[in-house]
Amino acid sequence: MIIEICLDSPEHAIQAQKYGADRIELCANLPEGGITPSAGCIATTREAVSIDLFVLVRPRSGHFYFNDKEVEQMRYNIDLCKKMGVDGVVIGLLNRDGSVDVENTELLIKEAGPMSVTFHRAFDRCSNPLLALSVLKNLGVDRILTSGQCKKAEEGKVLIRSLIEKAGDNLVIMPGSGINELNIRSMAEYTSASEFHFSANKKSKVDISFIHKNFEINEYNDFVFDKHKLLNCIAAVHGL
Repeated sequence: MIIEICLDSPEHAIQAQKYGADRIELCANLPEGGITPSAGCIATTREAVSIDLFVLVRPRSGHFYFNDKEVEQMRYNIDLCKKMGVDGVVIGLLNRDGSVDVENTELLIKEAGPMSVTFHRAFDRCSNPLLALSVLKNLGVDRILTSGQCKKAEEGKVLIRSLIEKAGDNLVIMPGSGINELNIRSMAEYTSASEFHFSANKKSKVDISFIHKNFEINEYNDFVFDKHKLLNCIAAVHGL
């Protein structure tokens, strides 16, 4: 069972590795769904951990229909990841009719070689998930991150199981969104998934002695790594 943790800093990456994660997906701006982290964040995270490091390549939040300049930006960032020794990249590009953007996806896959390529939850916005699965398999994507086209993976487990059955041995279907210590074992048993994706963050107040009265208290909140969620998830699937 491979556990991938989505996080946004080298400090959290160090803790994820320490407490048993198998792989990291590095992002920035997680509250907005994630975008590409800075070059400095990628470099310092790569230096800090030895487990597999995947980087989200997404130029902005919002929809997954990208113009030529955005695709060019993604190509540049993929090349940067390769030079930094990143193990994989995470992409997702669609056409406005809900189909996979085959031309640009193929372009980015070629740019990424020999790094691993994950197609992220843009897949959950596809109009025909089974057709999209076939297209991505033919393009040579290594894995698909999906919630089964529902807000939470547990709600989409029927589709996830179907996707896993149809994907075969060369394409991994990785459930993500709402995975936790209470449902990861039952999801593994129901779907036969071999990889899971989740974040392990919790909100915490910053330990400082001064808070300015003219600013919102939320500005002084921080997200810290929740080692207990990771450890509990690993314990839940132990022995499967």
